Amino acid sequence: MDMIKEMFLLIWKVLPAYIANATPLIMVRSGHPIDLNKKFIDGRPLLGPGKTIEGFFVGFISGILTGLLQNPGNLMRAFTLSLGAMLGDLLGSFIKRRLNIGRGRPAPFLDQATFIIVALLLSSKFESYTIWEMFTIILITIPIHLITNMVAYMVGIKKVPW
Repeated sequence: MDMIKEMFLLIWKVLPAYIANATPLIMVRSGHPIDLNKKFIDGRPLLGPGKTIEGFFVGFISGILTGLLQNPGNLMRAFTLSLGAMLGDLLGSFIKRRLNIGRGRPAPFLDQATFIIVALLLSSKFESYTIWEMFTIILITIPIHLITNMVAYMVGIKKVPW
């Protein structure tokens, strides 16, 4: 039972990042591409049309609000977890485009982990994590991400189940 309790405590610790990552999918149906439809030197989109200015800000703000509800005295923790999640998601899209993986196509680990890895790294000055906690957070994020995406697909929020 202690292991389950520990996992829930770790999820709680990084909840602003999870909320920031999920909210754009739920709240934003369309928007202005954050990459302004620019191409990288390889001729492919920088990020693609699925990453929008509106989605970035909705995710960022919702993550900050979540963090402030958890701990009103630690704005920087909320800020860095949220910003890290959004930047990590953009990084994942950038890497997928470089690997010529199309929008909506799966990229195991990359799809599930980049947002939380960047959030952990960026927030580590304002929230302490042991190496074991970071490893565990990344490990439990993968099935959480897969399950929540499957649910979002089943209820019609996502077009693909990954």
